[in-house]
Amino acid sequence: MNLLEDLQWRDLIADCTDLDGLGRRLASGPITLYCGFDPTGDSLHVGHLMGQLTLRRFQLAGHHPMPLAGGATGMVGDPGGRSTERNLLSREELAHNVACIKRQLAKFIDFESPQNPARLVDNADWIAPLNYLDFLRDVGKHFSVSVMLAKDSVRSRLESDSGISYTEFSYMLLQAYDFLHLREKFGCELQIGGADQYGNITAGCDLIRKKLGVPAWGLTFPLITDAAGQKFGKSTGGGSVWLDPEKTSPYRFYQFFINTEDSMVVEYLKKFTLLPRAELEALAAEHARNPGVRAAQKTLAREVTTLVHGQSACDDAVRASEIMFGGGLKGVTENVFKDVVGEVPTRDLDKAKLAGAGTPIIDLLLPAGLCSSKGQARKDLEAGGIYLNSVRVTDHAKAVTTGDLLFGKYLLLRKGKRTYAVLEVRD
Repeated sequence: MNLLEDLQWRDLIADCTDLDGLGRRLASGPITLYCGFDPTGDSLHVGHLMGQLTLRRFQLAGHHPMPLAGGATGMVGDPGGRSTERNLLSREELAHNVACIKRQLAKFIDFESPQNPARLVDNADWIAPLNYLDFLRDVGKHFSVSVMLAKDSVRSRLESDSGISYTEFSYMLLQAYDFLHLREKFGCELQIGGADQYGNITAGCDLIRKKLGVPAWGLTFPLITDAAGQKFGKSTGGGSVWLDPEKTSPYRFYQFFINTEDSMVVEYLKKFTLLPRAELEALAAEHARNPGVRAAQKTLAREVTTLVHGQSACDDAVRASEIMFGGGLKGVTENVFKDVVGEVPTRDLDKAKLAGAGTPIIDLLLPAGLCSSKGQARKDLEAGGIYLNSVRVTDHAKAVTTGDLLFGKYLLLRKGKRTYAVLEVRD
C-alpha cells in the first residue's frame, strides 16, 4: 500500500481537501507538511498522539514533517471542540509550556535523519512581530465573515450560552497565516490535524490560493474516542494520561493501554502503532478467537509505551505490571518497585518493629489493611492466601525482620490474587 492507502486502511482520514490531488502530489516526490500543537499545558497527552504519529508515518514514507509549537496561537486559544473560552495564559506560562512541548516533540519525531530530518518551528517567531494594521490589510481582507461564521468551530460556539469572543474568533486567521508563512518560507504544501481543525485548515488552503496562486492541501484524522464515544482530551479519558513521565509514569501509561476495552483494541492498534497491516490482521484474528489472552492489549501497550518512553521504560513498566499480577521480584529494580508502590495502599511502619527477632507476620496484616482481625489473618495465612514479597506464607508465627525489607525500606504484602499493600519503614 502507498501512504494514503495505509492511512485509509487504518481509518486515519476524516477529511481531505482533495484526496486524489494529494495522492498524485505524494506520488511525484517528497512533500513538506506540518501539524500544530498549542501549548495550553506543559505536556501533551495521549489525545495528541495522532498528530505526532501521522507526522512520523509521513516521515517514514520519505516526507518532511514540521511539528509546530503554537507559542503565538496558544495566547489566543482555539475555540474548536469547546463550549467555553479557554483561560488566557501569561507569556511566562506559555514560554514554559512551549519549552516542555518542544522536548516531547523532539523525542518522538526524528530530527537527526540524514535523508529527511524533521524541523521544529514556533509560530511566535513570525506572528509576534506582526503589525496589527498590516495583518488586517494583508490577511484579514481575504476572509469573509459569513464564511467564518459557517465554520463548525465558530458556529457551535455561537450557539452556546457563552458565545465566542473576538479573540477566539480571530484564531482561524492566525492559523491560516501560519500555513501561508510556512508555504512561502519552507515550501510546506500540506497541513494535518484533528477533524475539529478542518475549518481552520481549509481557511489556510484558501489563503494560500488567494495570496500565492499555488495549491495546498489539508488532511484531518478522526478524533480518538473511547468505547463510550468520549473524546480524548485534558478533561476526558486521555487527559489524565500525559506524555511527560513526571505527570504519568511509564507504568501508568502502559496500564492505560493494556486496559483498553476489547471492542476498541483493534482500532487502537491500527491508529496508535506503526505495526504493518499483516501483523495487525493476525493480531485481530487472534483477539477474535481468544480475547481472554489479551494478546492485542499487551502488544498495544508495549508498542505505544516504547514509542513514547523508549524500550527501557517499557520493559520496566511490563515488569511492574507482572508484579501486580503476582509475578516474582527477582531482578526488580527500585525504580520499577516504586511504580508498584504508587499503585497500592502504602502505610508507614516503625523500623524498630523489625529489629532483632522481628515481628510475626500476623501482626503486620492488620496495620497493612489486608485483614480486619487477627482471627481473619490467621485463617488467611493457613489457607495459603497471604504473600510476603511475592512468596506465600502459611505460618502465622513467621517472623518478619529487617532482612525481609526490599531496598532497605519496603515490605510487599498480598492477599489473594490482587489485593496488595506496602509497608514502608521509617527510622
